Order: sequence, then C-alpha cells, then structure tokens
Amino acid sequence: MVQGQPIIEVALDGIETRKHTRFQDKQLGALKLPVYSGDDDISGVIEVKMNKQKKIEHLGIRVELIGRIEILNDQKQSSDFMSMSRELEPQGFLFEDKTYKFQFQKFEKQYESYYGNTVRLRYYLKVYMVRSYGKVQKEVDFAVLIPQPELEDQPQTSLKLEVGIEECLHIDFEYFKSRYHLRDVVTGKVNFYLVKIKIKYMELAVIRKEQYGQGPQQQTDNETLVKYELMDGCPQKGEVIPIRLYLSGVDVTPSVKNVSGKFSVKYILNLILVDEDDRRYFKQQEITIYRKK
Repeated sequence: MVQGQPIIEVALDGIETRKHTRFQDKQLGALKLPVYSGDDDISGVIEVKMNKQKKIEHLGIRVELIGRIEILNDQKQSSDFMSMSRELEPQGFLFEDKTYKFQFQKFEKQYESYYGNTVRLRYYLKVYMVRSYGKVQKEVDFAVLIPQPELEDQPQTSLKLEVGIEECLHIDFEYFKSRYHLRDVVTGKVNFYLVKIKIKYMELAVIRKEQYGQGPQQQTDNETLVKYELMDGCPQKGEVIPIRLYLSGVDVTPSVKNVSGKFSVKYILNLILVDEDDRRYFKQQEITIYRKK
C-alpha cells in the first residue's frame, strides 16, 4: 500500500491588513500578492496535515525564503540571488498534524519583484518535506516593492527631438520631463514647421523593452503597452499639437538596468506619423520610470 502525501499549508501573519499589489504574468495570469518593503519581516504559520495517514516517515522539514530570477524560455540562465533556510523538524516520524511558526527578520530586499514576458523576478517561501522517494512541497509568492526617492528628488530635464525629411517634413517634439513615476502624466508638444506630405494621423506609443542574456547571446522582447492617438488629419504649418498621456492606466513598472547581471527593463516613447500611403515615420525616446516613496 502506497502512503498518501501529507498536505502543507502556509498562513502569513498580518495578511489581511498588509498592502497587496497586482501583476499580470503571461503564464500564471493575474496575481495579487502581499507587499513587503524596507525592514519588513516575513513570518507566519506552517501546518503539516497527515491527510488520513497514521504515521509518516520523513528526512526533515524545512522552510526557505528564496529570491529568484527566471528566464522563462531558457531555464539554464535562471538562478537564485538570495536563499535563507530554517529547519522546522529533523529527520523522524509524524504521528499527527503539526504546526510550526517561522520568521525571517529584515531580510534583504535588493531587487523589486517583476513579472514580464520573458523574465520573472520573484520572491517566495518554499516549505518542503523530504521523503525517501521525493519531496512534498508548497510555494507561496509575495512581492517586494522598492521606492526610489533619489530619482524623485533629482531635477528634471526635458527631451527634445527633431524629425525631418528633406523638402517634405520638418517637425520637432518635446517631452517636458525625462523621468516619470508610475502614475505620472507624459506631457509635451509637437511643432510642425514644414508639412508637404498628407498625414493621416499621429500617435504616441509606450513600448516596454525586456533584454536578457549577455553579449551576442542577448535577447530582446518588445511589447507595445498602449497606443494613444494625438492627432487625426493633416496638420498645418505652424500648428502645435499637445501631448498628454496618463501612465496610471498603463501596465508600467520601474525601469531597471542589468539586474544581477541577468536582465534590464526599459521604456520607450514612440511617436508615429502615418501618411495617406500608409508610410510610417517614427522617432523613439527612452524615458525612466520610477516608484515614488
């Protein structure tokens, strides 16, 4: 007769009053995770249930706190950047349901949680019981969010760019800021100095660029998060079109560069003009997105 598997359950302390945040993961779907930041501890209660067994032999029960970067289409590149472990029970036998308290105090929160198309940076608790023929385990994800007051306090600079086609088109556009918080508004203007082509419309797109891998092995995934029409119809010479795009409705995260030598996340504003022959003229500008304190 094969023994049944025990059941492991994890209850985090203070979960009802703790702030939660949402992520959209391509594989896992919509996630709502409790948030830990600053010097927060993480603690709770682990319950191991016998699941109708009279006696369970095991080689030890442990809880681990893990920070892991997962490259979703190349698991060989995935690795842990943090791992802490506590023993709950040494090798032996269980004869009844057991409850264990655990705590990881002021654990290091080096990177912010991220769930993207090709990369996932996750923090999770893993509770496992080792048995002679494998493990019984349970994983519970949580989120780490890191405010960036140093970016908030720096003086802003505007971004100015020109788009020109000789004898046909000359415009310049300006974004009033180069750095934006997650619920900010992108504002600016487009000036038309010369317009000798029939423009159908102009739009602004926000592109997220995920890069992972090193050197010639580097891979890039581009995703257009939103497109916003700035103008419909052909502008006149001297016309000024205002730019206003609310980031609060867009699924943006803080920009990050070379996280643990594994990946970067950049955001690009792409201004696109389309003429009557469906030719597209565009200019891209990288911006920095940060989390307010």
